Amino acid sequence: MYPISPDLQKTLATIRAFIDEEIIPLEAGFGHSMKALEPLLAEKRQKVKEMGLWLPQIDKEFGGLGLSLVEHGYVSQELGRTPLGHYVFNCQAPDAGNMEILIEYGTAEQQAQFLQPLLRGETRSCFSMTEPENAGSNPTLLSTTAVLEGDSYIIDGHKWFTSSADGAAFAIVMAVTNPHHENRYRRASMIIVPTDTPGFELVRNISVMGEAGDGHASHAEVRYNEVRVPRSYLLGDEGAGFVIAQQRLGPGRIHHCMRWLGICERSFDLMCGYAVRREVAPGRRLADMQTIQNWVAESRAEINAARLMVLDAAHKIDREGSHAARQEISLIKFYVANVLQRVLDRAIQTHGALGMTDDLPLAYWFRHERAARIYDGPDEVHKWSVARRILQNYEG
Repeated sequence: MYPISPDLQKTLATIRAFIDEEIIPLEAGFGHSMKALEPLLAEKRQKVKEMGLWLPQIDKEFGGLGLSLVEHGYVSQELGRTPLGHYVFNCQAPDAGNMEILIEYGTAEQQAQFLQPLLRGETRSCFSMTEPENAGSNPTLLSTTAVLEGDSYIIDGHKWFTSSADGAAFAIVMAVTNPHHENRYRRASMIIVPTDTPGFELVRNISVMGEAGDGHASHAEVRYNEVRVPRSYLLGDEGAGFVIAQQRLGPGRIHHCMRWLGICERSFDLMCGYAVRREVAPGRRLADMQTIQNWVAESRAEINAARLMVLDAAHKIDREGSHAARQEISLIKFYVANVLQRVLDRAIQTHGALGMTDDLPLAYWFRHERAARIYDGPDEVHKWSVARRILQNYEG
């Protein structure tokens, strides 16, 4: 349905070998600290640059491979087989989305100051939108404000799940600039805030199922206490924050879904490999049990179906844009997230007590990817959105 060119086949084979040989062996030292691995990861990132595989999702004009969304989907699946894959290739969230925003909406000055170091891998960034006081499922409900005072914005607010803020050079903040605009989708703007600006306070790295993490692998609570930044740090037009966010989320959901499928494939491999090795009685393996066989068959079918759905959505975005593909995007968001949960759960159950340990990446993924059914819109909102559009076609 979506043939892979010989060049892409070669690229995918190279990436797969690199991940297997150089990145997966680093997982044993990952534990609960990304910062501890940063020196080693810096070496691997340099190798990726030398291999010509840096920034697969970015246009060649900006130093990337210039892959289409479908092509990058295949790459993202390979990288998703390890928690470290996307970071090593500099296509990790939230940086990937922030790069896209700065390329599309950044001024020449903003691109020189913020985008170029990000593209080179010299800095990281974060995206600051979700607030503990407001429902994340409705991004038009924001309390953080940015008041124009002369040539500066004064930002006040409280954010959380600002992913990767720990060690980030700057945040892209969603804040209300036009509180009385008659169109609620035109009230907020996106503004760049360097994290060394007075008033930017990283309160804590939030503990997620008992693990706070650090560096890139963390989610922060942040307060903006009368943070003053130049008006020139506004991204796009004032009041365009919601529109920019929606454009960012479409391709971002493809990236997430294909990454989840990479997790599924690795979990599937681990489950099957363990099933054929593990004896539950003399001469009787886990793989001989019908329950395990059912899990293998069901997982294979669900992964394959999910992949086709994601590639279909990516192909439509490549052809017609994110707005035209909004139904397909919603469908894959909740469907693939649930496939991920089921495959991970089966893999852990197959491994028994081993599956609960950090000797394998399964427990890490189970802790952190449960949020797949929540971030970028909870399942229930996407289902409601899809059903509403479908039912409209049946109304007289």
